[in-house]
Amino acid sequence: MKSVFVLDLEYAVELDAVDAQLAAHRVFLEQNYERGVFLASGPKVPRTGGVILAAASSWDQIEAIVRDDPFHKNGLAIYRITEFEPRMTAPDLELG
Repeated sequence: MKSVFVLDLEYAVELDAVDAQLAAHRVFLEQNYERGVFLASGPKVPRTGGVILAAASSWDQIEAIVRDDPFHKNGLAIYRITEFEPRMTAPDLELG
């Protein structure tokens, strides 16, 4: 079973700068959903950042993915990565 990663993003700039890169960030998200890495994502409430739930085979793979995010590349968000090994999942959640 793959490890699961919680990617906790905290915006490092004002929302107008974040919004200027939002379309590119969404392309990044879509690509990683298509690759089967991202499981869920969305903004925090209040909107101070976001959260991505991902499944991958290694920490290195997740770090490489994070480096491709326009939010990361442009210094718009700080990523905190937490890895865990799921022992139980919902029946419909496939982790590979």
